[in-house]
Amino acid sequence: MSIIAPLTQTIDMGFQALRDHYLAGSLTPHAVLADIRERAKTFQHYNIWIHLLTEEEVAPYLSALTQKDPATHPLWGIPFAIKDNIDLAGIPTTAACPEFAYTPVESAYVVQKLIEAGAIPVGKTNLDQFATGLNGTRSPYGACHNSFDYDYISGGSSAGSAVAVALGLASFSLGTDTAGSGRVPACFNNLVGVKPSIGLLSAIGMLPACRSLDCMTIFAYNTDDANLALSVAEGFDPRDGYSRANPFANQTRHYGLRQGDLTVGVIPSHQLKFFGDDDYANAYQDTLALLADCGFKFSEIDFAPFDEIAKLLYEGPWVAERYLATQPLIDEQPEVIFPVVREIIAPGGKPPATALFSAQYRINDLKQVCLAQLAKVDCLLTPTAGRHFTIEEMLAKPIQHNSELGYYTNFMNLIDLAAVAVPTTFTARGMPFGITLVGSTFSDRMLLSIANRIQQSLPLPKGALAHRAAPTTTSPIGATDTIDVAVCGAHLTGQPLNWQLTERGAILKTQTTTAPCYRLFALAGGPPKRPGLILDSAGSAAIEVEVWSVPAAQFGSFVAGIPAPLGIGKLKLANGEQVSGFICEGYGIDDAVDITAFGGWRAYLQSL
Repeated sequence: MSIIAPLTQTIDMGFQALRDHYLAGSLTPHAVLADIRERAKTFQHYNIWIHLLTEEEVAPYLSALTQKDPATHPLWGIPFAIKDNIDLAGIPTTAACPEFAYTPVESAYVVQKLIEAGAIPVGKTNLDQFATGLNGTRSPYGACHNSFDYDYISGGSSAGSAVAVALGLASFSLGTDTAGSGRVPACFNNLVGVKPSIGLLSAIGMLPACRSLDCMTIFAYNTDDANLALSVAEGFDPRDGYSRANPFANQTRHYGLRQGDLTVGVIPSHQLKFFGDDDYANAYQDTLALLADCGFKFSEIDFAPFDEIAKLLYEGPWVAERYLATQPLIDEQPEVIFPVVREIIAPGGKPPATALFSAQYRINDLKQVCLAQLAKVDCLLTPTAGRHFTIEEMLAKPIQHNSELGYYTNFMNLIDLAAVAVPTTFTARGMPFGITLVGSTFSDRMLLSIANRIQQSLPLPKGALAHRAAPTTTSPIGATDTIDVAVCGAHLTGQPLNWQLTERGAILKTQTTTAPCYRLFALAGGPPKRPGLILDSAGSAAIEVEVWSVPAAQFGSFVAGIPAPLGIGKLKLANGEQVSGFICEGYGIDDAVDITAFGGWRAYLQSL
């Protein structure tokens, strides 16, 4: 056992800390990169890098900064590492297989966006060969060692990307994720790991493991840094067949501190697996207790359908995608592929198309069950991994233990979920432990906001450094997927148009009145009969209303069905709050009857 002490002599590599140094003139990007190359020599035996950029190779990126304004380039001077199955122009991409290597003429779409925003590439990092593994030992460049204990696995396949950040050799890094490669290394190295919704980050310039499932990932010290890197990197790329535009509710402006009551789904005790690791089992229970003290509420979900989906990733036909990604090498030179990786990939040429369709049918059936459970909670919370293995343990049983590492991660991309791994505590022997928050497609900012709240409540160091990782963003974020609408007439509960709300999934939030500054009129025409609400401080009253929470995605179609002279504007409620609600154009009351004295539409109808 060789647990390292926090690296107190390393400068704070967080985004804001570096930016403050740059603006104060106490550091330059040139000095930071030189310091990284010097400190990297200390960790050569950790097998972090496949290619660490030389002073000459990094010089053009530093030179380009002189033409960029730090005020308009959000990643100005921020060093980042790149998993070596992602292209950096002019630097070989190996996927941890020297015989497979090629030198790209242009950088991956995401890498180029980061560089254009001022980020500086440090180098290409070690990985489980062809991104096949969750442990970081399956590389001809050597097993990548954990940043806290040299004898333990780093986690994989994005092994070097996580360790580089944890040891302060980069401020953030890019990984990839098919089965948990952007989450397991985050857990084992005390980092935030963002596994975005598939298609949120372009995959152009990324060598796939399973092209239909893969996504790039981001490792960072805290949710602030992760969110900023994600906001720069994301964007629709028409060259990528799996790229998707990011909806409004998932854009960066919706990141902040998630406040209010939160109910998270948790796995029942009889479905939890820690594979003999009592330290991790205790750390998980400690985490739940700490979160309960911070106001989190828990609701048990059935993990069985998630687990059944997970088993299909390696035991089903998706191994054929790994086979395709490694052709023609797997056909012509199989002996050059790492033995365990070859053992996994080689059968991939055999599954018939019928096996794929059968598996897809089953996954879609199970997905309905899983999404129905997720709809009842703000997110699902799981351990990121059930056990932290030593390198010796992993090499003794490489396939069994790798499968155990994926118990909580393998299902996600098969059913198109988003996830954020967040560190929460340390075990009794000082090793990192963390959880993963899971949500539906394009819930990335919501999950980051919940992770922000967790990091605010459970502050930890930045990776293996001594500096605190707690994010500084405290702007409150509430629910962003609904819009409150006040109704005063035919849309009230029991009235003839209430179905227009309920069929869109709207939920009654409260029954109240307007502020005492409105008049109510019975409009001409119908059926159905409708009232009109007019703002008028003279001779006015408080009018009965109901406030309904309408799904934001359905709000436009609801408003489009409102006939003149009615429309949606802002209403002031009795408590002073302003919400969207029904109002009437002035000309609409020309032939109307003033019914303000009844105090509401129901009372008027009862009088007829």
